[in-house]
Amino acid sequence: MTRKRQAKSPEYTVSDEAAAYIADALMELALQFEATHFAQIRRHYQSVTPKPSTAPRQLDLFGKHPARNGRKRNAVKI
Repeated sequence: MTRKRQAKSPEYTVSDEAAAYIADALMELALQFEATHFAQIRRHYQSVTPKPSTAPRQLDLFGKHPARNGRKRNAVKI
């Protein structure tokens, strides 16, 4: 059974209702900020994101398989 932890400092304790209101207000503030500054945020993340590599992501362990007698496998003859 887990025990509830007390707040580290009594000056920061709030009621459940106050905690819910504060969380709602902070979320609304964050959403409004993101909506207002979306282009700037996106430009920043694009500038710090490394460019994709042109190297293949999978090593070619076996190379190209030579064709057998010039025939395709599972070819249907009509």
